[in-house]
Amino acid sequence: MRRITNFRLPKPLSDLVNTKLWWLALNDHDRVLSVNPMADGSAMDGENWHGDWLSPMGIDLQINGGLGLAFPELTSKDIPRLLELLDKLWQDGVQAICPTLVSCGVAPLRQSLAVLRSAREAHRLQRCELLGAHLEGPFLSKARRGAHPQEHLCTPSLKALEERISGFESEITLMTLAPELPGASEVIEQLRALGIVACLGHSAADAEGSALAFNQGVEMLTHSFNAMPGLHHRAPGPVGQACRHGQIALGLIADGIHVDPTMAVLLQQLAPEQLVLVSDSLAPYGMQEGNHHWDERVLLVKDGTCRLKDGTLAGSTLPLLEGSRRLACWSGEPAAAIWATTMAPRRVLGESHSVHELLINQPLTDLLRWQWKADTADLIFKRAA
Repeated sequence: MRRITNFRLPKPLSDLVNTKLWWLALNDHDRVLSVNPMADGSAMDGENWHGDWLSPMGIDLQINGGLGLAFPELTSKDIPRLLELLDKLWQDGVQAICPTLVSCGVAPLRQSLAVLRSAREAHRLQRCELLGAHLEGPFLSKARRGAHPQEHLCTPSLKALEERISGFESEITLMTLAPELPGASEVIEQLRALGIVACLGHSAADAEGSALAFNQGVEMLTHSFNAMPGLHHRAPGPVGQACRHGQIALGLIADGIHVDPTMAVLLQQLAPEQLVLVSDSLAPYGMQEGNHHWDERVLLVKDGTCRLKDGTLAGSTLPLLEGSRRLACWSGEPAAAIWATTMAPRRVLGESHSVHELLINQPLTDLLRWQWKADTADLIFKRAA
């Protein structure tokens, strides 16, 4: 039996007073048998990790494509490239994604959902898993649409919802909408009945409207601060109201461009157990920077950021776990930054097990080892085996 000692587990910022070390036992196939706290001051035989962190892999709740593929434009011919993308995501430390479909026509949306259904059947071990889709739109505020094409936005209604998701209800995990729009309340109620997480995003809702939405069942903010009213001392908006509520997940793009590092750290301090990092990566993820096509438009990709020709922020090309690295650098709190990409997304998906419980029976090759270089404020990860 192999033993690994003196490692730590990720935890939210609110729990960093608990700094205990752990040890685990592995079977002959390097699968985790048990995870146990180390007694204070104990010396134990085994492979000493000197305080490095062990975690599950990341889960990305908002990723729009990669390797040239835009998820709302998928056809059956794209499945080989899609599987290649999933293999790349696995190598980048991502265990599963919610493929995100931005506002588009009904026919392309349903076609993409059908392609994703077929691709799920090709899942294999050590390949990133396709979870249910994240529909980002089309029930969005025109004033806060960002890079979403205005011609594909529509008024929320149960009829419009059914047109888009009928037959795919069990294959959708999240839906982003503007809850202040007429008809949104009925859609939120239906999403709850279907077990789909309703998210506030691309919305003009103020604090009062956001509170109403949270009471109706909205559970998450899509890319907090972006495409919504900001955090102001007289107008706290969706972000302030979500922090006050305490149970609303706060999606955040931690690239330092979509949200200033100071505001990212402040949000983590205000709501440490609610912060969920997402990549918001677009089709150029995994490709060279420069000009790329997105539907009929051109994306300008530079330094991991995607913009339209008019300068509108459209997304990123950064890997999900790069967000952990950047947040750790800004905050100096690596354990919490790891939590935000590996455990916090699981909470949104309904996972209630603790970190050490999730590690049980997992092969070491499917887990991540993180090392913090305090002198350079750098967080790096690699396969645990």
